[in-house]
Amino acid sequence: MGQTALVLASGSPRRRAFLEQLGLTFTVSPADLDERLLPGEAPAVYVERLAREKAQEVARRHPGALVLAADTTVVLEGRVLGKPADAADAQATLRALAGRTHQVLTGVALAGQTLRTRVVETRVTFRQATDAELAWYVATGEPLDKAGAYALQGIGGFLVQSIEGSHSNVIGLPLVETLALLASELPLPWSAP
Repeated sequence: MGQTALVLASGSPRRRAFLEQLGLTFTVSPADLDERLLPGEAPAVYVERLAREKAQEVARRHPGALVLAADTTVVLEGRVLGKPADAADAQATLRALAGRTHQVLTGVALAGQTLRTRVVETRVTFRQATDAELAWYVATGEPLDKAGAYALQGIGGFLVQSIEGSHSNVIGLPLVETLALLASELPLPWSAP
């Protein structure tokens, strides 16, 4: 009997790179669904729901496959900070984060014989930054397609003073929790045959 196919329900290059670095074999099939926050929806419920819906949507297209999906968002004082609309919005978001602690939440879902989900929270503290520094960073273009308007793994790392929790979660895929989900469904590269 052949090994179950693993499908990553995400077009994120960072998630793809994490799985490749771990030696996993998979195909990429991004989900296509409405990612808007529902009225009154709590941030943790939001990321769990989106990860679950992405996994289910892609599983319907790939019957019999094991589908991994994730959704990451930045939360400041209970408010979800999505991707900025433009450079001015990115600068305003970064100004709001400067000198403060926010949460990065990722919902991870694995659809196989059953559907299982996890939500992981990491607390990130930004250093105080000047408007000139923030304007320079926004001008690099990096913040424009990132939740919370920064990339820890990129130039945006210069804004981060400290991290409490999973580093990989901030980048978009909490590896410890993701591998725990995967280990129950398929052999990992270091598993005995």
